[in-house]
Amino acid sequence: MTIGYVTIGYNEEAQAVAFYDAVLGAMGYERGEVEGGWAFYGKGDAPGIGLCRPYDGQAARGGNGAMLGLKTDTPDQVKAAHAAAMAAGGTDEGAPGFRPPESTSGFFGAYVRDPTGNKLCVYATV
Repeated sequence: MTIGYVTIGYNEEAQAVAFYDAVLGAMGYERGEVEGGWAFYGKGDAPGIGLCRPYDGQAARGGNGAMLGLKTDTPDQVKAAHAAAMAAGGTDEGAPGFRPPESTSGFFGAYVRDPTGNKLCVYATV
């Protein structure tokens, strides 16, 4: 099985697009045109990421225990994405660093929530 894309709900289109333009842009993703309330981002063969209002018309909200892990190439991209998230209205859920913290190689990640409350992990393996 291959994941083709994931969808993230938003309440405010301009706020969501600005946030993900910053965060995903720091990771090398590019956004296509926003059409019909949808914004899609892509990067080579990586799964796409789509933003939209929930189909059922209810408010978007972050899922408790749900998290999207976004793999990038380097710790510098993790740091850039985290900084972009903070500058674009995100909330810090864990600063960039190795996990576990005493490690010096392996999993290097950062955790943020977007303005809607969706949790993201941006990480690289080194």
